[in-house]
Amino acid sequence: MTATPAIRLIDLRRRYGDFEAVRGLNLEVQPGEVFAFLGANGAGKTTTIKMMVGLLPPTAGRVEIAGYDVWKEPRAAKRVIGYVPDTPILHELLTGREFLWFMADLYGLPRAEARARTEALLADFGLTDAGDRLIREYSLGMKRKLAIATALLHRPRVLLLDEVTNGLDARAAREVKDRIRAWSREGMTVFLTTHILSVAEELAHRIGVIHRGRLLCVGTLAELAARAGRPGANLEEVFLTLTGDRLPEEEVAG
Repeated sequence: MTATPAIRLIDLRRRYGDFEAVRGLNLEVQPGEVFAFLGANGAGKTTTIKMMVGLLPPTAGRVEIAGYDVWKEPRAAKRVIGYVPDTPILHELLTGREFLWFMADLYGLPRAEARARTEALLADFGLTDAGDRLIREYSLGMKRKLAIATALLHRPRVLLLDEVTNGLDARAAREVKDRIRAWSREGMTVFLTTHILSVAEELAHRIGVIHRGRLLCVGTLAELAARAGRPGANLEEVFLTLTGDRLPEEEVAG
């Protein structure tokens, strides 16, 4: 029996007036897969993610997360989604511990479970000693780690990370990358965007490249390199080839 895709985008479109920011995306990501979604600024990455998490309604098409239609079954879908935006919104006059308690309450976690999850996540991210400090006193890297911890409170099956290593020093970035691998081994699907192509090259099972609102190609690095006519090239070289000024012939024709 074939497993239900963790993520399924079906002819997904988003239009702003006469401008179509996302143009007919079709994509499946499997349970336990780390999928990197790459594109230049303005390519449609953030618009796509906002439609995936229920923040922006699509003009057409569907988003299914773990089999739930995000726009027809929003409560069920959001129970299985964890999301860390590029710029997390944190209540900076709360302590880190208070913020996790607050968010656990919003997720509907029982009080005892909320307290236990809070302490476990603070420890996992090296924030136990900072748990009773106001978030406004945190460094950018600490805020990023708190945002990731918050997204994990309810044990999501699908985790969406937008520029997850932004603001992290080398050690903290390594810790997050190691965790992404561990989450994947445990069956969690991780869908990430990053401008640091070495992160995608290191972590992703498959990579999707979006360009001017269209999904140009999806595959392993070796498959994308072959598509670009650059066998053996690294991801940066492949990405620049695929998204150069000259569009692939099928996009020109389309």
